Amino acid sequence: MALSATLHTFAVQLADVDRGVYVDLDLRVARHPSETAEYMLTRVLAYCLEYEEGIAFSEGGISATKEPAVVVRDLTTRVTAWIEVGAPDVDRVHRGSKLAGRVAIYTHHDPAKVLSQLPAKRIHQGTEIPLYSFDPGFIESAVPAIQRRNNVTLSITERLLYLDINGTAVQTQIERHSLR
Repeated sequence: MALSATLHTFAVQLADVDRGVYVDLDLRVARHPSETAEYMLTRVLAYCLEYEEGIAFSEGGISATKEPAVVVRDLTTRVTAWIEVGAPDVDRVHRGSKLAGRVAIYTHHDPAKVLSQLPAKRIHQGTEIPLYSFDPGFIESAVPAIQRRNNVTLSITERLLYLDINGTAVQTQIERHSLR
């Protein structure tokens, strides 16, 4: 018998000073049995850091093969942003870069290892794609605070991220890397 996804809710107060985004979000995130808590939290952070009209989690989550973890569509349903999480496959990033006007990757892994697996010359417009990472240990220190229902305050200023999840406060610098 196959295991089913676990539903997590995140009531997020987002204040992204860098982009001028101030919004309250009510996110429902289905966590697939094979998805780690680290991946799920990175997926939620990517959603918040990329938040704009038309943003959504992919239908299949971690098991989606034709969509990224987070996608932005315009009113015509055309993909305008393709947001990958973790250590995505080169072919997925290449496909996303050809399909969307903008691609970004957020990782909870060592960025040097992820970059070594993503040679920019094999990816359409690979040198234009940013890889964002967090300080070592940041995701791991926030994960124990995750519950089925979560209250989150997320503030970003000058690429410094302040996260409070269910009373546990952590912070990190958001590092931008190039796929070159």
